[in-house]
Amino acid sequence: MEYSKEVENMYAVKCGASFGCAPIPEEGKWVYSRKIEDISAFTHGVGWCAPQQGACKLSLNVKNGIIEEALIETIGCSGMTHSAAMAGEAIVGKTVLEAVNTDLVCDAINTAMRELFLQIIYGRSQSAFSEGGLVVGAGLEDLGKGTRSQVGTIYSTKLKGPRYLELAEGYILEEALDDNDEVIGYKYINLGVLMEKIKKGEDANEAYKSSIKTYGRYNDAVKYIDPRKE
Repeated sequence: MEYSKEVENMYAVKCGASFGCAPIPEEGKWVYSRKIEDISAFTHGVGWCAPQQGACKLSLNVKNGIIEEALIETIGCSGMTHSAAMAGEAIVGKTVLEAVNTDLVCDAINTAMRELFLQIIYGRSQSAFSEGGLVVGAGLEDLGKGTRSQVGTIYSTKLKGPRYLELAEGYILEEALDDNDEVIGYKYINLGVLMEKIKKGEDANEAYKSSIKTYGRYNDAVKYIDPRKE
């Protein structure tokens, strides 16, 4: 360590107000985080790219400073999707410090990693008060049946109103309208469930029919429209 002449000539004054770091909540414990390996947490965060044309939801499961599990969900940009494929290999196995300093190609993924880093080191994680934290594999629970992201896609115009295209339940086949032409329900197909049935050998047409369900007051509608064509 090198010091300037000015500092060397100074009189040494003790730092009486130095009490060390404050504890943060981690997996049901209060931890004095002094090293990267002191960090354990499961948390989510969202990042966005510079032109704000897409977003990334990143979920990380960190144990003893190492990222053991990552779930990367993207929307709005095809390039971001391909970057996510690379990030899935680049993030896991790294410390959170290494990961935040790794070029994950896409601004949105990099921003999400930065936001999660801040949450984790300040103890603002979803598992902060969960004793023992969450097991590796907990990220898959966010995806539900069929292991697909929950996506909401709605298109609307002042002239023609809203079109439900995809919601958490799945791909929308029909909108149900009442006698005032307001949406009161919809018919949808769960694509994840459909693909699972087909992979197990079920006839595609039968799998398609059995994967269709309705939501809301669908059966009370006076009119049904295809939101992609009508």
